[in-house]
Amino acid sequence: MEQVANKTKNVVVIGGGVAGSLLAKSIQFHSNLVLIDPKEYYDIPWTDNRSRVEPTFAEKALIKHSEYLSNGTIINSRAIDITATEVFTDEGLVVPYDFLVLATGHDVPLPRTKTDRLQQFKQDYEKIKCAKSILIIGGGRTGVELAGEIVTDFPDKKVTLVHKGPRLLEFLGVKASTKAMKWLKSKKFEVLLEQTVDIDLDDSVGEFKTSAGKTISADCHFVATGKAVGSGWLRKTILKDMLDEHGRLKVDDKLRVIGHDKIFAIGDITNVKEMKLGYIAQEHATVVAKNINLLMKKGSEKESKGLSSYKPGSAITVVSLGRKNAVGQLPFMTVSGCLPTMFKSKDLFLGWTRKVMGLHP
Repeated sequence: MEQVANKTKNVVVIGGGVAGSLLAKSIQFHSNLVLIDPKEYYDIPWTDNRSRVEPTFAEKALIKHSEYLSNGTIINSRAIDITATEVFTDEGLVVPYDFLVLATGHDVPLPRTKTDRLQQFKQDYEKIKCAKSILIIGGGRTGVELAGEIVTDFPDKKVTLVHKGPRLLEFLGVKASTKAMKWLKSKKFEVLLEQTVDIDLDDSVGEFKTSAGKTISADCHFVATGKAVGSGWLRKTILKDMLDEHGRLKVDDKLRVIGHDKIFAIGDITNVKEMKLGYIAQEHATVVAKNINLLMKKGSEKESKGLSSYKPGSAITVVSLGRKNAVGQLPFMTVSGCLPTMFKSKDLFLGWTRKVMGLHP
């Protein structure tokens, strides 16, 4: 296997998503940084549905790692194993580390290049544009927000949304679910709850049958159900015993993997009991960047004095309903209409996210 050159204080970040990209950017001038990610870009996940109906939106929402990393090594490969001192990739590289950060989020297969990802969005746009009827499977955040984007740009489409749960947006309170359902029905959506669809059986003929026996005709469909945590590859590594029953890594309050002083985990892959949201993943990245910088100054990864602790707080979340509506859940209340719309729906935090990454909005 090819060996990556060793320098003092190697920091290796595995995963170039919300948490991993910010951590890499934050620490690049204080270490010998290596970012390992199968793709060459950071795909801002909460902008994907807007990109499906407005492909040009993706030009700024897909950020090449090289745009924000000017002082690090980018390896476009998939990590397949780790030891106490090295990371192994599927292309035969062995990458030594002094500190390792795991930020692999959820297991979502994406194209390697930005060009190919842009092409995917263009294909989705053409599917939506040409279809008279559309089926969305899944009534969580992704499914509801996709429905909102479609009805905003293509109000004449017949859209059916099927969700296996008893209400939409089950990660939010009942009031938020009710507001979202009321809005969708006002836009003439058909919403079927407590039903599932087996797309493998029905996709080829444009007819889909639900678990309740209802037949749905649709020219195209989108699956918006939950994705597995991106930790399957860790099950045969030294961290196999640190995965909980959901596949999330057990971490302490410093976001270090339990029993491994040199290994941190951030973002959705952690077992921190909190809502998994983008801005929370960025908070993880900020805490770990501070801790690794301090540990490098101290010269000992076992030192804990002075390290920052991560304390989960009450989550604030907004689900956009197109460009002119949204439903938001604050710690003590649910809101809809103008306030959450101004907060998120207009540009889906794209300008703010690019600024955080040191780029022009």
